[in-house]
Amino acid sequence: MASDAPYPELKKTHTMAHTGRPWRDFKPPPSGPVWSAITAGNVYWMLVAAIDLGVFDAFQPGETKTASQVAEELQLSPKHLELLLDCMTTLSFLDQVDGFYELTETAERYLCRDGPASMASLVRVSPGPLENWMNLAETIRSGEVKSPIENDIPGIYGPLVKATFPTQHRVATRLGYKLGWGRTSELKVLDLGAGCGPWSIALMEQSNNSTAVLNDFSEIIGLTKEKIGKHQLLERSEFRPGNFHDLSFEKNHFDIVFLGHICRTEGPELAQSLIGKAVNALKSGGQLIVADYFSDNERKLNAFGVQMGMTMLANTLNGGVVTFEQMHSWMKDRDLERIRVVEPIGYNMVFVGSKKM
Repeated sequence: MASDAPYPELKKTHTMAHTGRPWRDFKPPPSGPVWSAITAGNVYWMLVAAIDLGVFDAFQPGETKTASQVAEELQLSPKHLELLLDCMTTLSFLDQVDGFYELTETAERYLCRDGPASMASLVRVSPGPLENWMNLAETIRSGEVKSPIENDIPGIYGPLVKATFPTQHRVATRLGYKLGWGRTSELKVLDLGAGCGPWSIALMEQSNNSTAVLNDFSEIIGLTKEKIGKHQLLERSEFRPGNFHDLSFEKNHFDIVFLGHICRTEGPELAQSLIGKAVNALKSGGQLIVADYFSDNERKLNAFGVQMGMTMLANTLNGGVVTFEQMHSWMKDRDLERIRVVEPIGYNMVFVGSKKM
């Protein structure tokens, strides 16, 4: 094995007389990125534990407590809880001064179950089954996922669509403000793979007398109806259960078609087919709205988008990464025009394209 410098992180003097590039043969890179990858899984399970134990919900905004006080309230081991609270502090989810802990604004908004944009339920279900990650090497070797989430629609998709609703409803609401849904009434909407219907709900809340046709698997459509009912929009909604690839929809009929976080699960061929089906359902001048977590075109600058693609590859039959360039070309090839990208909230990009007149 080649010898290594004992302290590669420390810079040493050198001259250009060294062979090769100085930053390659003179100063080895630090091991920090490797340690970051090693501890990433640990950090995730720390956060899962904090949410499962109700740590964030134990604080009111602006309230300070010691580890002993929280431990007594939640009936936990003070010694073990204190270290968990310290770890949450290093992640900027808590603040700590003289042994007193307090929620940060990030935790108030996203990690408390009653937060205005709570992601608490999403944290555990978003990565997919742990088994699939442990089998990732075999998936890449064989090209097949051993336990794709499509095999357990109610068990995996059910919790997922409920957990993603708060975030996606916020995205859709902000998008509606930007696109002016509130200035138009009686829109006809088709929502494919609707989940709990965040996109249709946001539109109908803003646009008077607009109606929606919502589609999802038969195992999920009950959750769709339940959420639509809670928002008192049942009379303006129609539900069509089934796989959207197998169903037919009215041609040249809808003003807006939503594809909310669907395409990255489908793979290039099925995603393009679905976009074609959506465009066929649009009226001339109607809008196709595609929300997803897209990667940069070189698949190296937007870590979140690239890694979300790997989450799809590890857990679904056909899913993977979708780049901005891919989505733009898929929409352009279907005769959509005025294609643009909108970012209603951070990390959430939405393509909007209009069907040619």
